[in-house]
Amino acid sequence: MAQSQLTVTPRAGAGKGASRSLRRQGLVPGVVYGKGMAACNVAVDPRALKQAIATQAGWNTLITLQGDGPFDGKVVILKDMQVSPLRRETTHVDFQAVDLTQKVHVMVPVHAIGKSKGEKLGGQLHIIRHELEVVCLPENIPTSIDIDVAELSVGDVVHINDVKLPAGTEVPHDVNFTVITVTGHKAEEGAAAVEGAEA
Repeated sequence: MAQSQLTVTPRAGAGKGASRSLRRQGLVPGVVYGKGMAACNVAVDPRALKQAIATQAGWNTLITLQGDGPFDGKVVILKDMQVSPLRRETTHVDFQAVDLTQKVHVMVPVHAIGKSKGEKLGGQLHIIRHELEVVCLPENIPTSIDIDVAELSVGDVVHINDVKLPAGTEVPHDVNFTVITVTGHKAEEGAAAVEGAEA
């Protein structure tokens, strides 16, 4: 599991005014929270944060916080990051402290491995679920859920029950939902015709 370190500083002020002041200093306001600890307001260097999550795990990187506060030494994951739609600058971050002995719920990307038989015949592969909710211990968080699609033909479907998950992980679900499918031109044209008729 990818791990990194990040130095943050406590911040006393709260509210929009204090947050704007921090941003003028080139810092990002944030909060650290978790079971058994009071929420802590912190300030983060956005460049240091970017470097901390520049791993294959991305947001699911286990980050050890450092700094003068109750968060020092806490292992966290990035739970939320707000970005300005105009400037594309980070405006706020949330860190969730995790217990390495307790399972967590995280979103993990789905990767299709290989090229399917159906694609080689002119079909198209569709990833229906680009992310899956995974439950596991923090140190078992996979960087991705890899699905080998080489043997899929046109019309084949991969359901969640067909997916071989990494050891120590599970995907909670009540319905055997579709993750990947391969469609052909005829199926797509038929679907388009139905949509046109309905319109």
